[in-house]
Amino acid sequence: MRILIVGGSVFLGRAFVAEALRRGHEVTVFNRGKSGADSAGVEIVRGNRQSTEDLDRLAGNRTWDVVVDTCGFEPQVVAQSAKALSGHAGTYLFVSSCHAYAGWPGEPVDEKSPRHPCAPDAAPDDVVYNALKAGCERAVELSFEGRTLILGPGLIVGPHENTGRLLWWLERFARGGRVLVPGSPDRPVRLVDARDIAVFGLDRAEAGDSNRYLVTGRGGEGHDGDVDTLGDLFAHCAEVTGSDAEPVWVDDDFLLEHEVAVWTGLPFWAADVPALAGTWRASSAKAEAAGLRLRPLPDTVRDTWEWLRARGLSDGPYRQGDTLLGITPDRERELLAAWDARQQGGAA
Repeated sequence: MRILIVGGSVFLGRAFVAEALRRGHEVTVFNRGKSGADSAGVEIVRGNRQSTEDLDRLAGNRTWDVVVDTCGFEPQVVAQSAKALSGHAGTYLFVSSCHAYAGWPGEPVDEKSPRHPCAPDAAPDDVVYNALKAGCERAVELSFEGRTLILGPGLIVGPHENTGRLLWWLERFARGGRVLVPGSPDRPVRLVDARDIAVFGLDRAEAGDSNRYLVTGRGGEGHDGDVDTLGDLFAHCAEVTGSDAEPVWVDDDFLLEHEVAVWTGLPFWAADVPALAGTWRASSAKAEAAGLRLRPLPDTVRDTWEWLRARGLSDGPYRQGDTLLGITPDRERELLAAWDARQQGGAA
């Protein structure tokens, strides 16, 4: 197959490139050359997806079997790409997010759940940020004349992660000592490896599928198999880093009382509150029935740590957009001291 990947040099796009090349496909990447190094063995076309001139030059007289778009965040920009490439490919595979569904993360969702009411030509300031992916999906569906394949991942991890949620925890456990961890060890956590998304997406594209799938981690609604937990995740982090880390489990009420930011203050922390009740409950049953295969969480944690060690630990804070991820060592020490004092007071 001939595959065009919009982006292709960072994290999930990079995983699609690697898997497509492994399968022997011809891969073209279209990017600005600013976010990361391109993989060997690809055809590189430089350009900005927000430029009509660049998109027209990309399309030219070319055709592909599949377009893979892993970096579409604004509906009007995605619409522009889908229109320019319509007629130049058989399938447009768009990677969306659970955020496209209006009920998430407050409640469980599946592919039939209502999406946010976001227009296919919306600009970032027109709607709340979480609704933009729904508009991007509609932009693809309305602007591309051909098969559309939409994947809605949950929380993505794995080697080459560029946000840093798992990386933050790995680096924290590597430092050892008492580690403040949120909630309880039996709380479920559903992480999906970027490489597994790439395998599934290319499987469905090769099959000529035109559908939408939620692609999340092990467990969730409609799944009877094993469920990974926060306790499992942190045990794997301690094991692969070989540290003497001692997890100290701190309850939600304490963390909220001390104004630790949910989700970002301690990555993967979805407090037990109604607004987050569905965070780990999006159903990937449809994707699993269509062949989604999830590698064991220990494999993802190990591979990510090996890549992180080879790359080198971060020399600055990780961020989710403009928001800092994680707490500082000083802040952690303060919280642990306050937690110890509370526990001692309760015992007394």
